[in-house]
Amino acid sequence: MYVVTVEFAVKSASVAAFRPAMLKNAKASLEDEPGCRQFDVCFSPDDPGACFLYEVYDDRAAFEAHLAMAHFKSFDAEVAPMLDSKAVKTYELVQGTVLS
Repeated sequence: MYVVTVEFAVKSASVAAFRPAMLKNAKASLEDEPGCRQFDVCFSPDDPGACFLYEVYDDRAAFEAHLAMAHFKSFDAEVAPMLDSKAVKTYELVQGTVLS
C-alpha cells in the first residue's frame, strides 16, 4: 500500500472556504477512485488553519491516477491561493489497518 500525508497551512481568512472544498475532494476521492482506500481529513483543534491528510492507495499508480482526476485538479487550483504552505510526503505501508 502507498501512503500519502499532506500538511496544509491555510490562511486564516480562507479557513471557512477551505474546509468544504477539502471535504468535497476527500469524498470524491473515496467514491470515484477504486485505488483510494482511505482518505482521512484532520484539522487541529488549536489551529483552525492546520489541516493534515492521511491517504492510503493500492500503489503509486493509484496515487498518480488520483492526481490526474478532474476533481483533484479542480480542488488543487481552487485552494492554491488559500494556502501559506503545503507539504506532501509519501510512504510504503508496512503494518496498519486499512478499511475497504
